[in-house]
Amino acid sequence: MIKRKFNRFFFLVVYVFILSSCSRDLVKSSTTSDLLIFPAPPDTTRVQYLTSISISTDIKGKQTAFNKFIFGEEVPKPVIKPYGITVHDSAIYICDTGLGGLIILDLSKKRFEYFIPSGKGQLQLPLNCSVDEKGFLFVADGNRRQVVVFDKEGKYVSEFGEPGESFKPTDVSVFGSKIFVVSVKNQRIFVFDRNNFRILMTFPDMEPGDDGYLYQPTNLFVDDFFVYVSDIGDNKIKIFSHDGKYLRSVGGYGNYAGQLMRPKGVAADKKSNLFVVDAAFENVQIFNRDGKVLMFFGGPYKTHGNMWLPADVAISYKGLDYFRKYVDASFNLKYLIFVTNQYGPDKVSVYGFVEPVK
Repeated sequence: MIKRKFNRFFFLVVYVFILSSCSRDLVKSSTTSDLLIFPAPPDTTRVQYLTSISISTDIKGKQTAFNKFIFGEEVPKPVIKPYGITVHDSAIYICDTGLGGLIILDLSKKRFEYFIPSGKGQLQLPLNCSVDEKGFLFVADGNRRQVVVFDKEGKYVSEFGEPGESFKPTDVSVFGSKIFVVSVKNQRIFVFDRNNFRILMTFPDMEPGDDGYLYQPTNLFVDDFFVYVSDIGDNKIKIFSHDGKYLRSVGGYGNYAGQLMRPKGVAADKKSNLFVVDAAFENVQIFNRDGKVLMFFGGPYKTHGNMWLPADVAISYKGLDYFRKYVDASFNLKYLIFVTNQYGPDKVSVYGFVEPVK
């Protein structure tokens, strides 16, 4: 009799849990009234705002009454002041300068974890990060003036940089056997050997006034073709070959589409379309491979999907299934765009690059 009552109780608990999970998904799904798309009609929609991530419950969901009773109440963890963001497989790495560490999200497992290393790996101002094919994490720390390395388990491995006060890394990108690091004070890109962390080269070797000279470089992105460097001191994205040869630039000072005021984070999709965060315009502009501006999305914060002092952008072709429930039925989701906001209620805004259903 007791066993039968317990089984009935257990069934009811599980049933309520399933219902609450389903209702949570239904509440989060987008409706026509709150649909935010770019560009505005009648132009063809290319970007849809999907959702935002600002607290652990946005990933894990709210704790059920049953879990509170069994495990105790879990205090939600907020995203405080995000700057850099990178995506590796199903994991999203957010450098949080307010936290003094990183936030690591695993969408496949619905995990939201703080990463605040101590000892030799203690971080002071984690600005940007990169993850290599082995899962090793490289963090550019502006106050330590080093890039700090952790293994895939989060254990401290090493640190590297250039001795002296002038070296201040603000971004890092691991590409194959090389590590590209922006040093804003040196006004250069340092290229390190992935295996021994020795300097292989620096670039550009130019003088002020030269087209490829870096005045105040802050962010970079490396793909199969180019090294893209965000130069906030010259209001441009400067593009180099992997061996450091200057090729061309995008942007320039001004208030019109295609011009930039405070370029920060930069990323490119598989077609070499360039995504540039502008902290002054509080938007992201998209340029094609030839440097022609295609569109922008975001804008000063008024509602969800707008931006508030945005800092970085990352593109991912993985994890689409997790966000597909937010996509309007008239669109096909091609890839995801993540944008960090240092202020406002939406700390990490998630957008989808979409195409109309044919």
